[in-house]
Amino acid sequence: MDLNFDIKGKVEEIVAKLKKDPDLMEKFQNDPIKALESVLGVDLPDEQLKPLVAGVKAKLTASDLGDKLDGLKKLF
Repeated sequence: MDLNFDIKGKVEEIVAKLKKDPDLMEKFQNDPIKALESVLGVDLPDEQLKPLVAGVKAKLTASDLGDKLDGLKKLF
């Protein structure tokens, strides 16, 4: 795997895969490093994957918040 990949693009790709696959999402919630290694198809040191894990978690949190706000808008 090329380590000079687009982080933002990779985060988007991983988040999309997680949202489509509940089993993968559960694996990510339990062990994000191992889940990312399986999605990426590589075995990297944890320190190298931690920034990617943080980006995916941030994107998932933002997405969940956006979904909840959209639901709230429908109430009014």
